[in-house]
Amino acid sequence: MSWMVCPVGPIQANCYVIKDKNSNQSLIIDPGEEFEKIEAIVAREQLEPIAILLTHAHFDHIGALDQARDAWRIPVCLHQDEADWLDDPKKNGSSFFSMIQPVCARKAEVLLSGGQRLSIGSFACKVLHTPGHSPGGVSFYFEQLKTVFCGDALFRGSIGRSDQFGGNHEQLLSSIEQQLLTLPEDTVACPGHGPSTTIVKEAESNPFLI
Repeated sequence: MSWMVCPVGPIQANCYVIKDKNSNQSLIIDPGEEFEKIEAIVAREQLEPIAILLTHAHFDHIGALDQARDAWRIPVCLHQDEADWLDDPKKNGSSFFSMIQPVCARKAEVLLSGGQRLSIGSFACKVLHTPGHSPGGVSFYFEQLKTVFCGDALFRGSIGRSDQFGGNHEQLLSSIEQQLLTLPEDTVACPGHGPSTTIVKEAESNPFLI
């Protein structure tokens, strides 16, 4: 199993493509924009996407959602606390940016809860509820990959903003401390924007956490 990153859209949100080395199955995490870039990766690698996982429902992570789900006829998985965000431009934040069209995607087929173990095809991960940036923020921990896809909760040397709809700074810090920093130290953390990092590096040097 391995992963690739594809920054997309005006805010360069990280879309991740996870692939199974023993088959052509793949998962798409946060198809934020520029569907053609995501599609090109899938075609180049000869992959078969089987599901879309959303770390949260902000516009910069869902801009190409309906294009992706329709192209491959696959389900979308989202935390239950943001079940009504995909088709609400105010909640997903797209109505506040004049440079983009309001994003209104169809509702998710699969609603997640924190702590559940998610099995899709040959993939298995644990859903960690990491609210604070948004109420339904989740991180997907793939133990076999030693990698957590943490959305906009934790970044290299920083943390997510909490001044948007549903954000809560103290809740975000608690999520990071209880759900992410408790993972094995060598776990790679793949954020929603910017470069990857490791849990130990953030625990020891992130100025927001020490």
